[in-house]
Amino acid sequence: MRPQIAPQNLKRRILKDALRKNEPRDAAFRRIIRSVPKGKVSTYGKVAAAAGYPLYHRIVAKLLRSAPLHGLPWQRIVGAGGEIKLKGDAAAEQRLRLGMEGVKFRGKRVNMEVYEHTLRSWDTFDESP
Repeated sequence: MRPQIAPQNLKRRILKDALRKNEPRDAAFRRIIRSVPKGKVSTYGKVAAAAGYPLYHRIVAKLLRSAPLHGLPWQRIVGAGGEIKLKGDAAAEQRLRLGMEGVKFRGKRVNMEVYEHTLRSWDTFDESP
């Protein structure tokens, strides 16, 4: 039987793990992010969970900071409830990009009832040999 990990220790472990290079984890995140079609959005937390890493939403955000390097559709990933988490010009750019894809907002949030893409964990599996 495995010992229980206290919540504060779990958070510490996840943050420590984020500092380590983990190409399979990051590749799973990238595949899930690429599976979100134009005109749809998902959240950092749901991307992490679909990739098999629940609670790793901050690592998804960290990966997206380098999105131009990976050619990811970073604008399609928003905070819980459809909120754009970026600040300033980056937030304006994300809103503009989503608007150009046809995504509509309710005030400052994406209407998740209409525009949320349902992620499937099997989208993370690469079928190439």
